[in-house]
Amino acid sequence: MSGRATALLLTCAFCVGVLEALDFRHHRYEDMVRAMVNVHNECPYITRMYSIGHSVDGRHLYVLEFSDNPGIHELMEPEFKYVANMHGNEVLGRELLIQLSQFLCEEYRAGNHRIIQLIENTRIHILPSMNPDGYEVAANQGPEANGYLTGRSNSRDIDLNRNFPDLNSLMYYNEKSGHQNHHLPLPDNWQQQVEPETLFVIRWMKNYNFVLSANLHGGAVVANYPFDKLRDSRVRGVHKTRYSATPDDLLFKQLARTYSYAHGWMHLGWNCGDYFEDGITNGASWYSLSRGMQDFNYLHTNCFDITLELSCNKFPPEQDLEREWLGNREALVSYIEQVHQGIKGMVYDENNNGIRDATIIVDGINHDITSGAAGDYFRLVLPGTYTVTAKAKGYKSQTNTVTVGPAEATELHFYLKTDTNEKERAPGKNKNVLGKIFPGRGGPR
Repeated sequence: MSGRATALLLTCAFCVGVLEALDFRHHRYEDMVRAMVNVHNECPYITRMYSIGHSVDGRHLYVLEFSDNPGIHELMEPEFKYVANMHGNEVLGRELLIQLSQFLCEEYRAGNHRIIQLIENTRIHILPSMNPDGYEVAANQGPEANGYLTGRSNSRDIDLNRNFPDLNSLMYYNEKSGHQNHHLPLPDNWQQQVEPETLFVIRWMKNYNFVLSANLHGGAVVANYPFDKLRDSRVRGVHKTRYSATPDDLLFKQLARTYSYAHGWMHLGWNCGDYFEDGITNGASWYSLSRGMQDFNYLHTNCFDITLELSCNKFPPEQDLEREWLGNREALVSYIEQVHQGIKGMVYDENNNGIRDATIIVDGINHDITSGAAGDYFRLVLPGTYTVTAKAKGYKSQTNTVTVGPAEATELHFYLKTDTNEKERAPGKNKNVLGKIFPGRGGPR
């Protein structure tokens, strides 16, 4: 990171009071840092700015957090994240997240009840640029001269959306053998296999119990949902496409539709010369992508993640940014609000202490989640009646039935008793039978 950007973050006294309107222009790295600091200085009591690490070239990966208690996880309050610009030349998401940050701050100050409720009941983390090095390469070319791939990768020419550990192959094997369906283990040497940007994002995912997220891309206009990778490795050819559903397929479709139908034109389907019904697509039915971020979120964490393709032009000219903001504003807010659906609660022991890493099982959906460090859990599901079980090592499991409505999450708490008869069991081992990794054909994601 440059000394100038560091000075902006640490001092920036001149930034106070200058956040008067949304900023419809392209932001180079130091401009982006300045814009984030401006938001924090305008709304210091509901924001926190922090770095999760740095890029290959030393630029910090800054996050702006919105909460009524910044820096603190509040029990039963879900964590949400937006990530943009992991492909450095796909820049609209970066600008939209800067504009969203300015919007949340200004609307909170203006007394907008909807935004106040959202910030008081959600911990929102915004990472405008996962690939600041690639962005600078793309920005040097400019919107008019920018090529389809110029600046896409990081400084080591690695595509960050093909850089996460491949957990799909293990999951597809486990589905057939009845092994673990959630929080799949990482390879022993995973930290040596990924780029610095990917490493720090994975550590970020591990440090926060994210419930819902989206990553913002460009090159198409569609809401894309998991799985990205084909189940059948025998499918051959350049255009490898086949629907690859997660156990939460109906939920993912609804999440994608939420964004698409709140968007100005995504839901129409016809965009950029392509047609996607309802403006959504399953990733693998579009094209197969291995080692992507959205599948990794679902298979290694509690987080449900989708990929938002937001513009035909990867580097739109500045005069288009206001139109794009107006087309995405409602969708960006509506999607965050989806983190409050489903079931949430606490898993307690007999002394009313929270139990961390308790497994939450929804009957009929072969994908479990776990409770957080303080014992709270969040399970996104569609409206309906569900049989839910909580279990933890050393405790007797408990099962309850709950009916979930279409509005706020239904609370369901568990109180687990110590299992004095449980004998120590040797932990089972997942057979890490990894299939062939397809490189993907290089589409927008």
